[in-house]
Amino acid sequence: MAVSSPDLKAFLIATPFFGGLSDAGLDLLVSMLVERRFDAGATVVAEGEQGRSMFIVHSGKLVVSRLGNSGRAIRMSDLEPGDFFGEMTLIEMQNRSATVVTESPTVLYELTARNLYTCYKADIHAYVIVLQNINRELCRRLRRADNRIPELQTPHTN
Repeated sequence: MAVSSPDLKAFLIATPFFGGLSDAGLDLLVSMLVERRFDAGATVVAEGEQGRSMFIVHSGKLVVSRLGNSGRAIRMSDLEPGDFFGEMTLIEMQNRSATVVTESPTVLYELTARNLYTCYKADIHAYVIVLQNINRELCRRLRRADNRIPELQTPHTN
C-alpha cells in the first residue's frame, strides 16, 4: 500500500536517503513508497536474485550477509531504522549482492527502479539529490570496507 503521513515524512527527511529534498520532491517520492511488513526471521532479499527495488528501514533490525567461499554466511553489517539497502541494483541493474534477513518484526518502505525513473521524469532536481545521497552512502560503505581490509591481512612471517 502507498503511504503518506506527516510522521513518516518527518522520519524520512531525517534519513540519509531523503536528506536535502524540497517539500515537493519529498512528497513525490513518499507517494511512490510501498510499505512492506516482515516477521522476524524473514528473508527480504537473497544474494544473487534479481533486484529492481530498494528499501528504507522504518522499524526493526536486519542483518546483511554474503556467502563466503566455504559456503557459509558471513555477517557483513546490521541495519536499523533510517538505514537503506538495495540501492545498488537501482544503479547498476545487477543481481542482489547480499542477503538481508530480519532479526525482529520489521517495517520497510520500498522504492522501485520504475518509480525512481518516474521521479527522474517528474522532478530532475529531486532525482539528482537522491542519487547524490545514494552515492554518499556508497562512499561511506567503501571507506568502512577500506578500513577493515588491513585488519583482515594475515601477518607475513619470514
